[in-house]
Amino acid sequence: MTLFRNRAPWALTLLTTVCAELTFTAVAVPFTWLLLPLLMVMYGAGVLVIREAVVRTGGGWPSLVLLGVAYQITEDGLGLQALTSPEMYGAADWGLRALGVNWTYWESQIGVHVVLSVLVPIGLVNLLFPAQRARPYLSKRGLLGAALLAVVGVFGLRFLISATQDPGYQTPWGQTVVFLALIVALGLLALVVLPRRRATGRRQVARTAPRPGVVGLVSLYLTMAFLTTLLPLGLGSTLLFGDLMPPVLRLVFAAITAVPFGLLVRRWQAAADWSERHQIWLFGGILVSHTAFMMPASLTAALVGAPILAAEVYLLIRLARHLRQRAAVTAPMWTVNR
Repeated sequence: MTLFRNRAPWALTLLTTVCAELTFTAVAVPFTWLLLPLLMVMYGAGVLVIREAVVRTGGGWPSLVLLGVAYQITEDGLGLQALTSPEMYGAADWGLRALGVNWTYWESQIGVHVVLSVLVPIGLVNLLFPAQRARPYLSKRGLLGAALLAVVGVFGLRFLISATQDPGYQTPWGQTVVFLALIVALGLLALVVLPRRRATGRRQVARTAPRPGVVGLVSLYLTMAFLTTLLPLGLGSTLLFGDLMPPVLRLVFAAITAVPFGLLVRRWQAAADWSERHQIWLFGGILVSHTAFMMPASLTAALVGAPILAAEVYLLIRLARHLRQRAAVTAPMWTVNR
């Protein structure tokens, strides 16, 4: 029995790493490409486990969101230790630090990892392999292997990145226990509580979704608004609003950008005319904004980011063309010819 039954898990492993890091951090820090093997183990295996767990328990997108938060705590809290370190990445200077926790960094990474590490890659793979979107990708042996690799990835972050970026730092035991408790609680909610409450299928309503281009522009704008509210441009030293907005207010404004955006997307998805083309524009707006945010970091970031942006747009256009061709092949003859 093979570990992977098809190409979908390999696609998800690659897309998760690309969306999370290679179209973001690697723009300003090209050295990130050298960490590709570790990143694929940590991101790819971790998100595969999340996706498999949700599918096998009958969960949906809300379960993916909760497990995405658990994943972010595991990576940033237990692996990188950036949630509590006063030195790592300079994150303590990005905004609010209280009770030994970098709250601004935490909120920003929840948004980035839930969307870019989990939801967007899984959504793209669902478009590529629609017949398998509700099926497990992995055998039981494959799932166990992916889980072990995810654990290896977290330890890799701890001993290869955290140990070099902030040598000697250890997250206090009290905060480690809180992180573990949060991970367990989020897992139970996502895999036990939510699947029992989930409706059998998505109910479409008599409303129309906006044009795909509007979806793309809205997702591009709100993604940029979220990032620039919490993070210095290009992860440098300059915050867009400087000292004009208090750190606590930044957290509030970012939350009232991200949460309504998520609810808006859920509303759009319930429209009867929501289509694969809408999804491509949605993901495209998020990805393009995510990469563009990093480009002001330096001339190098601008030069690296420009071809990455071009590649994103090109590949999304190719995906849209592929989906149209697939729809034409699978459509009834009378639909194709009329």
